[in-house]
Parts: sequence; structure tokens; C-alpha cells
Amino acid sequence: MNARRGRIPLSERVYRALQQDLAAGVLVPTERLGEERLAEAYGVSRTPVREALARLLSDGLLERHPDGLYPYRPRVDDLGDLYELRIVLEARGIQRLQTTTTGFPGTPHAAAAGPGEPITPAPTAVSATASPSITATPPSLSGMRLDSAAVRRELEFWRDLRDQPPEPDADLIAADERFHTVLLHAAGNAALADALSAVQARVRPVRALDIPTPSRIAAMADDHIAIAEHLLSDELDAALRTLLAHLASSRAHVLTRARRALELTRLARAVRE
Repeated sequence: MNARRGRIPLSERVYRALQQDLAAGVLVPTERLGEERLAEAYGVSRTPVREALARLLSDGLLERHPDGLYPYRPRVDDLGDLYELRIVLEARGIQRLQTTTTGFPGTPHAAAAGPGEPITPAPTAVSATASPSITATPPSLSGMRLDSAAVRRELEFWRDLRDQPPEPDADLIAADERFHTVLLHAAGNAALADALSAVQARVRPVRALDIPTPSRIAAMADDHIAIAEHLLSDELDAALRTLLAHLASSRAHVLTRARRALELTRLARAVRE
């Protein structure tokens, strides 16, 4: 009985394996995810595969077509929307730390931008066309404290990475995602971090195919270091401005690369060897 207590259910193992293979691009986005084929590939029966696929569909990592389930493939506009959601979630983490008993002090918001255009902080109230932001005064969250130890660990990690840049691979993407979720956990709201993880999972397959250049790795490290240093120095306004600029740059880069890939695909279809 006790020997079985720590076992991970088979459907959970299949779910995690499918998650990893979706993120790594092992599963071809244009191929239907047939239960029988997946059961054979993972060495299990169809039941745990069916259960895992149902969870992944609920997570938004799969989409249903008339002939079955396929890996989720975001449109360019979807990518922009997902990054906009990231901005709202991550900005809220710092805004929680800024909150006093009288509500929010004047915190900057992410101003609206067209597809591919950078989002810039706007110190004034947002208009109806601006990106969603939190403007209503919530119940008092005074007394919120940053988990400084967690942020300090990330700061040291990114300082080391800046000094010794790694190869651009899946581990780098995972480290980048971890930094942003750690900030939300450090701000005291695990639900925000969970929501961010769900968004990251939907963007991850696209990011995995976009190998960052050494200059982008350096810029990522510099931004992370600056955000962490501002937080640890209690410079919350500066931390929020730097975070928003960092996310705006990431959003613009991903959208530009996605559009370029679509244009190259169209061009490839127009010629032959």
C-alpha cells in the first residue's frame, strides 16, 4: 500500500510526456493526434492517452478539428493577444507590491499597440482602446512583502548567465519562463503565476523554433538583472517600467518573426527546385 503511495498515475505520466513533446515540437502540428498511434508511441493503452488528450485540450494546448485533435497553432493575432495577457498578469505582480490601503498609487500601464508595434508604458489613465489593465481599487492588500530570497537567487543566476552565456536551447527558454513565474510567486500570488504558466505553455512551441541570437540572450539577461535589482532595492516604479519594456520588446520580436516566417512559407510555395 505504502509502496504505491508515491506512484504517478499513468495518465499523468502520459500527460506530462505529451506536454514536453508538444513544447519541443516533436509532435508535428499538422498531423492529427490519433489515440492509437500515440498509445503505441508511448507504450500504453488508449485510455491514459485519451485522458491526457482531454486535459491538454482543456489547457488550450490542443485544438479540435472536424477530423480530430491537433497541436494548438496560434495565429499571429493570437500571439499578440497572449503577450498582452502576459503583460497584464506580470504587471499585476508588481502592482500588488505597490498597493496601499488607499488603492493603487499612479502605476504605469501598457499602452495599446498595433500588431508588431512595441508597447510603451503610459503614466496616464488608459483609454478604451488601451491594453487591459487593472484600474479598480481592490480590497486592501497592504502588508504585501516581496520574497527577496527568491528574487535574489534569480538575480545571481542571470548574472552568472550574462558572464557565461549558454547555448540557445530549451533550457534557456525554461530559465526565462522560470524568472517571470518566480517574480509572481515572490509577489505573493500563486494563482497569477499559474495563469502565466498556462500562457507560456501556449507560446512555448513558437519560441522553441525561434533560436535567440547572442545579442538577444545578452539583452534578456540584462533586462532580468535590472528588474530584479529594482525589486530588491524597492524601486517598484522602475521595476514595472523595465518589465513592461522587456515584455513589449519580446512581443514585437515574436510577432515580427512569425510574420516573416509566414511570408517565407508563401514564397516557398511559389517556387520549386
